[in-house]
Amino acid sequence: MKAGTEMKIAGKTVCVFVMLTIIKVMRTVGNEKVSVTVGNSSVLTCSPKSNITMVTWKISPKVGGPCTLSYRADQNKTNRTNCSDSVDWKFRPDRDPSLEIRQVEIAHEGNYTCEVVATEGNFHKMYQLTVLVPPRLTLYCDDNGIPVCKAAVGKPAAQILWVLEGISTPKEEGHDNGTVTVLSNFTAYSTNTTNTTCIVSHPAGNQSSSIACRPPKNSFFRDVLIILGFLSIITFMAVVYYFKLHRDRLCHKPKPPETAPTHSPQDDTMEVEPYTTYVQKENIIYNSVSDLTVGQNLPQGLSPAT
Repeated sequence: MKAGTEMKIAGKTVCVFVMLTIIKVMRTVGNEKVSVTVGNSSVLTCSPKSNITMVTWKISPKVGGPCTLSYRADQNKTNRTNCSDSVDWKFRPDRDPSLEIRQVEIAHEGNYTCEVVATEGNFHKMYQLTVLVPPRLTLYCDDNGIPVCKAAVGKPAAQILWVLEGISTPKEEGHDNGTVTVLSNFTAYSTNTTNTTCIVSHPAGNQSSSIACRPPKNSFFRDVLIILGFLSIITFMAVVYYFKLHRDRLCHKPKPPETAPTHSPQDDTMEVEPYTTYVQKENIIYNSVSDLTVGQNLPQGLSPAT
């Protein structure tokens, strides 16, 4: 029992010693952010140690597959896997394991890790490579005489500033390769401004340009035509409204009130006279009939008096 307990203690001691040794041997130099302008060259250093046994560069770009460069001192041999010709050792890896990237492109952006195995221990260092693309500055006047500043295909997006005080309206347009185009229109507060300066701020470097914009020659006539057209529309609408209003009034004009017909006394006399004549005739006829009837009803030997 005692021997078994001692073996367990010895095993734990060895494990702790091994762990401490690994922690001491495995050293991480650290992570470092590196920015490089597109088209330039970049050198990523790795801790140069004496008695190097093996060096390995592991590259993980944002676009495309991983790349590996390795060197073994015991075989004095280098090996590369899926790496382009622009990525290679700067010098002999047994003397300086630095990595060189020639003619940096956007596709080279990513993580680069160097691992070194030497008699002093194992070391590794990682770089985060960012590729900068300086924008192309263009300053011009649009059709209305307004200055326009354009920072085309920059990475990251540029910032456009104007020297004079005014109103600017920047717009961004992203592209598939990660670049951004920024467009800014500028209107100065002062109408006496003749010269305008645009400043493009970018990590790859600042740029500036100046221009004098003036309204086009035909702007006055164009403004006059616009005003006349607007007035014509208002006049036409007013005339239409006027005729419509008066037409509605004519259609709904009230009728005059009906008045009772007037009769003159002469008309009453003319209406009464025919009635009087008619009555007289009726009386004559009635008297004649009455006389005839009386005569017929008299006794014999009597005759109606004449």
